[in-house]
Amino acid sequence: MSRAIYPGSFDPVTLGHLDIIKRSADIFDEVIVGVLNNTQKTPLFSVTERVNMLNEAVAGIPNVTVKNFDGLLIDFARDNDINVLVRGLRAVTDFEYELQIAQSNRKVAPDIDTVFLTTSIEYAYLSSSIVKEYARYGVCVDGFVPECVLQKLKEKYTIE
Repeated sequence: MSRAIYPGSFDPVTLGHLDIIKRSADIFDEVIVGVLNNTQKTPLFSVTERVNMLNEAVAGIPNVTVKNFDGLLIDFARDNDINVLVRGLRAVTDFEYELQIAQSNRKVAPDIDTVFLTTSIEYAYLSSSIVKEYARYGVCVDGFVPECVLQKLKEKYTIE
């Protein structure tokens, strides 16, 4: 059985993230979406909120589960007996950053590999940061996030 982890902060999950999740689910028998509790960042949504939104967004994908984690991704992978990490790439800048992380992980955890998937072209510009910035100023983000996230953004920013 092939298994992989797609990690991230998902603050919030976007349609670009869902694109990678769905495509990963077509490749692997089981995909765990790992929601990182990153103590270096101040997220808009709590870990519980992000996990709940992701659970709702992936409800129709039977081989995908959502779990949160703290600490190192390689420890989370080992705790779940998984040796493949999936990362999405939008642009060259993503590649440089993700390659550095993948190579560092490979150095300290040679049993864990990283697979890169390029984001579908219609989501190449999309990021959680852009979504939050637009939503904060009342710009419509309908085509950027799943409906469940849209509702939560409206609540956070008190948008009509």
